[in-house]
Amino acid sequence: MKTILFDLDGTLSNSKEGITKSAQYALHHFGIEEPDADKLEFFIGPPLTYTFETHYGMDKDKAIKATAKYRERYNVTGIFECQMYDGVETLLSHLKQKDYRIGMASSKPEESCRRILEYFGILKYFDDVTGATMDGRISSKAEVLAEALRRMDEKDRGKAVLIGDTRFDVEGAKEAGIPCIGITYGFGSRKELEESGADAVFDTLEEVEAYLETL
Repeated sequence: MKTILFDLDGTLSNSKEGITKSAQYALHHFGIEEPDADKLEFFIGPPLTYTFETHYGMDKDKAIKATAKYRERYNVTGIFECQMYDGVETLLSHLKQKDYRIGMASSKPEESCRRILEYFGILKYFDDVTGATMDGRISSKAEVLAEALRRMDEKDRGKAVLIGDTRFDVEGAKEAGIPCIGITYGFGSRKELEESGADAVFDTLEEVEAYLETL
C-alpha cells in the first residue's frame, strides 16, 4: 500500500454533536421535531440531500433547501462541535514517518474538512484533502474517491485503501475499485461493515496500523 485515504466523520472525528444539532435545526425549519440526537445518527456519513430524501421523503429541491438550512448552523457552530478520536494523530504521524501518502475522502464539503483538520492541528499530515463540492457535482463516496485518486495520481488502485466506519465507505470503495478497512468505534457496526464486504474490520487504530504493515 502506498496511498491511505481516510473518511472523516466517525473515522477520525466523533462529529455526532455538531451534525445532529444541525440536523435538528434544519428539520425544525420544516416543522419536523426530533429531540433525540441518537435517532439522527443516520445523518453521519452519506450526502445530506440523500438523507433528507431517503428518511423524510423530500423531493430534490426541498432536500437542497434543507441542506442549505443545515449548513446555516453547521458552518458557524456545528463544524467545531466534535472531537478527534484517541490515537488519530499518533497513527497519522506513524504513517507519515513510514512514507505513506495520506489523503482524505469525505462526503462532507471539502472546505469543512480542511477547516476541521486545521482546527485540530492535523492538516499537516495530509498530502491531499478531497471532499464533496457545494454544487453537488461531487457528492457520493465513489465520486469523492475517484477525485481523490485522480488528484493524488494513484493509477494503481491496488496500492490505495480507504479507512471508514460505515457501509457507505465500503460500497463507495468497491465502486471506486479499491479495498476498504472498516473500523467499529464510529457510527457503523461490525455486522454492517462485514455484510457490506469490508476487506478487514478492526476495533482500534492500533490494529489498523498493524494490518497496514502486512499489505
